[in-house]
Amino acid sequence: MDLFTKLKGKIKGQDKSLVFPEGEDQRVLGAALRLAQDGLINPIVLGNEDKVKEIAHELGKDIPANVTVIDIEQYPQAEFDEMVNQFVERRKGKNTPEQAREWLKDVNYFGTMLVYMHKADGLVSGASHPTGDTVRPALQIIKTKPGLKRTSGAFIMTRDEGAETYVFSDCAINIDPTAADLAEIAVTSADTARLFDIDPKVAMLSFSTKGSAKGEQVDKMVEATELAHKMAPSLALDGELQFDASFVPTVAAQKAPNSEVAGHANVFVFPELEAGNIGYKIAQRFGGFEAIGPILQGLNEPVSDLSRGCNEQDVYNVAVLTAAQAVMG
Repeated sequence: MDLFTKLKGKIKGQDKSLVFPEGEDQRVLGAALRLAQDGLINPIVLGNEDKVKEIAHELGKDIPANVTVIDIEQYPQAEFDEMVNQFVERRKGKNTPEQAREWLKDVNYFGTMLVYMHKADGLVSGASHPTGDTVRPALQIIKTKPGLKRTSGAFIMTRDEGAETYVFSDCAINIDPTAADLAEIAVTSADTARLFDIDPKVAMLSFSTKGSAKGEQVDKMVEATELAHKMAPSLALDGELQFDASFVPTVAAQKAPNSEVAGHANVFVFPELEAGNIGYKIAQRFGGFEAIGPILQGLNEPVSDLSRGCNEQDVYNVAVLTAAQAVMG
């Protein structure tokens, strides 16, 4: 059974709602309508109702009863006032009510507040907005889980109908993470893996394996490995490891013979964003992997950031993952 068949089975009938701030985007609306028709989630679509109906008609689809369309301009005044009050309270004096009213006209802020107020179980955005427009409201309103300082972006990499499934991170958010940041990313990536029935074996990647090279970049991964072990002593995690040593058993036997992770890793933590972003795209384009995400890790509620180059199926898949986080997280 492939990954998505399993996940659909877990979310179907769970009555979870996801908010799609970009409801006037054809890709997003098409995916939301399919998800509703498949009985997987109850989509909340933000956009002008007439425009949404027009796009649905162009797609040759009806709007099912379990789809809610919200036009921010037509949102009931009393409910909007309550949202403003909760936003101001959450921001702890950083925004006035007047500023809050202006900010909440933005679909991503409005959608994030629906999640914070438990009117939605998660959010999927980013098809027509840059990453910052999705991440910023999430960090300001939903915030990171207790004990965590950062969010990070993980991709679920899958091939051959789920016969191979891995986690790559951080491939989306942190440009040059510190050793402490990388330790957090490693532990939260392991948590992500467990959500999708992957028994995590975490490799802290480098251009060096067990001291085969020297440099500040190597030292950072060694320190990150030590910190991650302190955060999660029972987690199968090792570093620093070159990719081949982390993945290929014969190479691992030569380069890291005493490692329980080397040669068997399924969660890969990249040393910085440049390597992570390049790495997942090489696997996607050269290796034939499907890259699903990024999933924003470490937040109190599930939020996912789409690529602006996504298609309808990408939106559908990311929404399934996000709903699964809501059910299992």
